[in-house]
Amino acid sequence: MVTQSNARFKVSEIQLHYKNVVKPNDRPSVNCSTDAHQIFLENWDSNIIELKEEFKILLLNRAHKVLGISLISSGGLSGTLVDPKLIFVTALKANSSSIIMAHNHPSGTLKPSSADIQLTSKCVQAGKLLELPILDHLIITRSGFYSLADEGLI
Repeated sequence: MVTQSNARFKVSEIQLHYKNVVKPNDRPSVNCSTDAHQIFLENWDSNIIELKEEFKILLLNRAHKVLGISLISSGGLSGTLVDPKLIFVTALKANSSSIIMAHNHPSGTLKPSSADIQLTSKCVQAGKLLELPILDHLIITRSGFYSLADEGLI
């Protein structure tokens, strides 16, 4: 008979690891949606922007300096599945103070879908609970971008 006191439980060890390769003085800062759009665009594969939808996050420190960019999901021509838990676990691991979300619309339309607005709202609420604010959500196409924050949707 195995009792609680002499039972052995095997569990996995979980470690958090974040390696920053950019010196603090070399990090770009984000002061507006145009800054965020430019940084995302420079780090987006231009061969994919009209081929498949991708969802990325820009992680910022307290001074709005960029800590990094992370691909959260990659989908098909008409959408990608985004799990908010992956957004926040990534931001927490990077010791981020705020987040800017972005995804592309391969169709070229800049208008947010109802799913875009719902996801943004859900993430904004979660960010408030975690004191990890969502500053913006950009929709990116080859011809431009749409900022949900600039349009008053955040």
